[in-house]
Amino acid sequence: MNLKVNNNDITFGTNVLDIEVPEVLRERFATGLDYIDGALGGQGFTPSTVTLFTGEPGAGKTTMMLTLADRITKKKGIALFNTAEESLYQTALTAQRLKLRNGFATGNVANVYDLLDNAREMMAANPGQRFFLIVDSLQCLFDPKYKNQESITNAGAIRALALITEFCKETNAIGIVIGQVTKGGAMAGSNKLKHMVDSMMHLSVEKKDVDLMGCRVLETYKNRFGGCGHTFFMHLGKRGFRTVAKVSNG
Repeated sequence: MNLKVNNNDITFGTNVLDIEVPEVLRERFATGLDYIDGALGGQGFTPSTVTLFTGEPGAGKTTMMLTLADRITKKKGIALFNTAEESLYQTALTAQRLKLRNGFATGNVANVYDLLDNAREMMAANPGQRFFLIVDSLQCLFDPKYKNQESITNAGAIRALALITEFCKETNAIGIVIGQVTKGGAMAGSNKLKHMVDSMMHLSVEKKDVDLMGCRVLETYKNRFGGCGHTFFMHLGKRGFRTVAKVSNG
């Protein structure tokens, strides 16, 4: 299975009904995690897409993404979890606490060009396997062409996400980029980030409903290829997430 698709050979002005869509773009990747697949509409991830995954501090974003990476490996995909927020020793400690059984590839790269070069090498070494690039987090990536990397609103962060998006469109990899939020719970940074991605997922902590107080709430705000599925209420324990309730969004 060739995972690379180049649409540069489509003549400008071609009627959309005459474009032959490669079969690889129709092959969704279901993770087997009910809350991830369900929040994305039920069928999982679409090839060549990028998801921006935001959440409150302490909600469990990294825990959820480590669990997802482990499940991708179980499903015969390749997951590269790149963190510039923590050391790989810290990542390994968390994986051990969660008792993950399958593992995944790790990286500790902050330069976005180096990250994507390494990702391409991994894809070349594993032809025919669905490739996921999970980035923790956008705030910790930098583009050396930009000097000011202090704020998520700067051009460097936008450029980093643009490069990841281009990489996924070029190779049909699936990208998931963790993003920070402000103290008020809104996504930090330029609104351009929202428009650059194919889907947006958000993880928060329930504070209003007495019965669900403290539960983690996972919902999809945007999904170009699968609808927004269900909102999941989950308990977060030592071993990770457990669904306690879900609400249909459609």
